[in-house]
Amino acid sequence: MRISLLKLSLVALAAALLAAAQKRAPAEKLTGGNGTLYLGVFRDRILIIDESTEKVTGEMRTRTGIPRRMSLGQDRKRFYVLSADQEDMEVVDIASRQVIDTFKLSEGGKKIRIRSFEPDPLNHYIILLTESYTKLADRFEVGAPTLLQYDLKEHKVLRTIPWPKNEEREFANIRISPDGKLLYFFSEDVLIYDTAEFKQVDKWELSRPIEEGFGRINFGSMDDINEEPGFFTGIFTVQDPVQNRRVMGVARVNLSQKRVDFYTLGPAAWVSFALAPGRKRAYGLHNEIGRYEFWTFDLENRKLHNKVEFAGRPRMALKTSSNGKLLYIYQAGNTIDLYDANTYQYLRTITLDGDMTTDLYVMPPMTNDK
Repeated sequence: MRISLLKLSLVALAAALLAAAQKRAPAEKLTGGNGTLYLGVFRDRILIIDESTEKVTGEMRTRTGIPRRMSLGQDRKRFYVLSADQEDMEVVDIASRQVIDTFKLSEGGKKIRIRSFEPDPLNHYIILLTESYTKLADRFEVGAPTLLQYDLKEHKVLRTIPWPKNEEREFANIRISPDGKLLYFFSEDVLIYDTAEFKQVDKWELSRPIEEGFGRINFGSMDDINEEPGFFTGIFTVQDPVQNRRVMGVARVNLSQKRVDFYTLGPAAWVSFALAPGRKRAYGLHNEIGRYEFWTFDLENRKLHNKVEFAGRPRMALKTSSNGKLLYIYQAGNTIDLYDANTYQYLRTITLDGDMTTDLYVMPPMTNDK
């Protein structure tokens, strides 16, 4: 009997020691996946960060200075980079990490500054919104904003694209269809041009209410890195004429079929939008002076899942990790803060060798079918 009791005591003691050891064992480190992060810094380079180790593993050296703005080509094989002087454009091959082309439109005493750009999905040309500055004896003469189609192979301007209704604009929100055949010009309505002659061939009248008695829909924050080609999901706002208030919601836009699936969430508030992998959830940031909140959107059940206040920073942006488990807070400095996407718990910080200048691109790992 004593031997049996002793054995039971030893078993209980071993179980207690095992449980204590398990409690003391460090939890498995939560990581963002096996993707790659790209962002420009205030030096002549784009940093490459391995997502699994959270270490800088390489860089892309630019030829014309600080990379001020980056755009990912639709084939996800190139970055189009605008330098800080807003004159020089570079094309960077992601696989080789090399600049494969550069161009600028300025010549002599006439500077052409590029305000925004949209590359062709086939990488044949790029649409540029430009503004000219001509140096005269006593002043600079500033030209009107101009939309140009620029041939990337021949390095020449192919044509000037006329403004809708011949009304010049300071900004141009344009997209090119995945097959490269259509250009969508977002204004009061969505104007649709063919890319052969850049003439308007259709119009999507978004200025008309989506339902009787409902106000027009306005485009808000969108993030399409995890979206299907030709679709856009993001925050949209509409004017409720009955209550005389702005209402926000989530909409998924199908450009080819000119359809929008919209549902409201509540009174309008400025919230950023980052679509998570799988498109079942999305995350946003709500910024007020001294008050910062994470928002989680449940896209499957068409509702706001929750929102939680956290200790943010005055200037910040948000992206999701390639596996959707982490949230990256970046911009305005040399750090990227990592948060648990489920609990919003702060985890740790990636510190960079230089302040960042461009948007953060989170590229998922390549699969065999890509």
